Amino acid sequence: MDIQGTRKARIYASMETKMNESLHQMIKIAKEDPRRVIHSLKVGLALTIVSVFYYLQPFYKNFGDSSIWAVVTVVVIFEYSVGATLGKGVNKGLATLVAGGLGIGAHHLATLTGKTGEPLLSALFVFIHAVTSTFMRFLPQVKARYDFGMQMFIVTFCIISISGYRTDDVLMMAQKRLCTILVGASTCLMVAIFVCPVWAGEDLQNLIAKNIDKIANSLEDCLTIPDAGGQTENNKQSVITLTSILADSKNKEEIFANFAKWEPGHGCFKYYHPWKQYIKIGNLTRECGRKVDALNSFLNSKTHEIKIQDPFQETFTSVSNEAAKALREISRAIKTMTQPSPQTSNLKTAAKNMKTLLISENQHNDLLQFAPLAGAASILIDTVSSVESIGEAVKELSELANFRQKSEEEGKKCSIKSVAVDVPIVCMKM
Repeated sequence: MDIQGTRKARIYASMETKMNESLHQMIKIAKEDPRRVIHSLKVGLALTIVSVFYYLQPFYKNFGDSSIWAVVTVVVIFEYSVGATLGKGVNKGLATLVAGGLGIGAHHLATLTGKTGEPLLSALFVFIHAVTSTFMRFLPQVKARYDFGMQMFIVTFCIISISGYRTDDVLMMAQKRLCTILVGASTCLMVAIFVCPVWAGEDLQNLIAKNIDKIANSLEDCLTIPDAGGQTENNKQSVITLTSILADSKNKEEIFANFAKWEPGHGCFKYYHPWKQYIKIGNLTRECGRKVDALNSFLNSKTHEIKIQDPFQETFTSVSNEAAKALREISRAIKTMTQPSPQTSNLKTAAKNMKTLLISENQHNDLLQFAPLAGAASILIDTVSSVESIGEAVKELSELANFRQKSEEEGKKCSIKSVAVDVPIVCMKM
C-alpha cells in the first residue's frame, strides 16, 4: 500500500507540475501578444453563430445535414489576420463553385455511358483532375496565393463526382453545400473585420520598422567596445538580434505581404498599397544587417585585436552615429507614414572624411598594423552605402503610397495600434 501510495503521489505531482508549466506558458503567450486571446474569442464567437443556424429548424429543414458544412468552413478558414481569412474564404468559395460545376458536368458525362461505364469514367475523371490540380500547385504564383483553393478544388470535385454515383439529385446537393459554405465564410469575414481586426499589412509595416531600429541600435553598439578589446553585453545582444533578423524576418515579411494583398482598404492603407516595396526594403535591411553583423564579428575577432585610437576613434564614431540616425529617421517615416527627412548629407560627409583620413594615415603607418583598421573602415563604408539604399527605397515607397509631408503637428493619428511596435501609425493624405 505504501509503494502504491508513493507512486500515485509521484504521478499526481508530475501531472500538477505539467499543468502548471502549461498554464505559465499560456499566460506568457497571452502577455506577449494579447491579440491571440482576442482571436481565440473571435473563433468561438463565429462557431457559436453558425451553430445557431444549424439548430434553427427552418435552416436545417432547407439544407439538412449539409448545414454542418458551415461549421466546418469556420474551423478551416478562420485565420489570425483579416487578409489570411479573406484569402482562404475567397479561395474556398471559388474552388467550391468551379469544382462543383465541373463535378456535376463529369457526373453527367459519366451517366451517359450507362451503369457499367459510369464508375469507370468517373474514376478516370477523378484521376485526371487530381493529377492536373496537384501539379498546378507547384507553380510559384499558384503556391503563393491559391494553394488552399487548389486543395478545396480537388476535394470538392471528388466529393461531387463520386457522391453522384449514389445520389440522384447531385445538383441540389452541390447547391446546398455551396450555400452553407458561403454562410460559414461570410460569418468568418464579418467577425474578422468588425471585431478587433488584425491587419497583416500593419504587422508587415511594423516588422520592417522594428528591424531597421534593431540594426541602428547594433550599429551604435558595435563601436563602443574596440578600445577594451572585448565584447560587452549590449554588443552580444545586438549580434543575437541581427542573427534573429536574418533568420526569421524574410519568411514573415513574405507571408504578411501575401496576406495584405487580400485585405480591403482600411485606415491609412489604400486597396492598391505597394506591398511589394516593403519586401524590397526588407531585403535591403537584411543586406545592411549582414554588413553590420560582419563589422561586429571583425571588430571582436579572436584572431586579431583591433584598437581604434585617435584620430580614427572620432571618425568611426561619427560615421556609425550618423548611419544610426539615418536608420531611425527611415524607421520613423515608415511607422508614421510621412515623407522621410533627408538625413544622408551628414552621413555622406562623415564617410568622405573617413576615406580621406584613411588615405592620409596609410602613408604614415605600417601596413600590417594598418590593414585590420582599413578592413573595419571598408565594412563600415559598405554599411553606409546600404543605409543610403534603404533610404532611397523608403523614399520610393513614400511616393508610391502617397505619404504625407512631415509637419510640426503630426496630424490625426489612426486608431490602429500594434503590439509589436508601440509607436502609433499616423494617417496619410488620401
